[in-house]
Amino acid sequence: MDLRKLKTLIDLVSESNISELEITEADGKVRIVKADPHATAPTYFAAPPMPRPMAAELQPTAVAEEVAPVGHTVKSPMVGTFYRASSPGGKPLVEIGSEVKEGEPICIIEAMKIMNEIEADKSGKVTRILCENGQAVEFGQPLFIVE
Repeated sequence: MDLRKLKTLIDLVSESNISELEITEADGKVRIVKADPHATAPTYFAAPPMPRPMAAELQPTAVAEEVAPVGHTVKSPMVGTFYRASSPGGKPLVEIGSEVKEGEPICIIEAMKIMNEIEADKSGKVTRILCENGQAVEFGQPLFIVE
């Protein structure tokens, strides 16, 4: 926010009967508060903008680095929480060694309080389960290896 705009806002708060003003913009946040209702000059606080990580700074998860592409990788189609069973304490939908058919549910991903069945996108035998029950998963994160 430029200084002219900031000065204008301070003057507006000084001349009005409001005691506090807060404005948030893409380049930062400004909060102007009158120290005393009888004071003529308000005090103000400016917060620096929040840093945003660049795409190059984001690191892949450790699980994704460990997975060697042996067989077909079933990846998460969304961000959410991974569950192996359709209900807490229930029997897992698949185990290591389970034969799955294309279109068969293999896990659940909870996103925004909605339980989404994730289906196998290839028929075969589950050789690895790459996520723990209740683990947060990212879009495109490997979940299973099917051979």
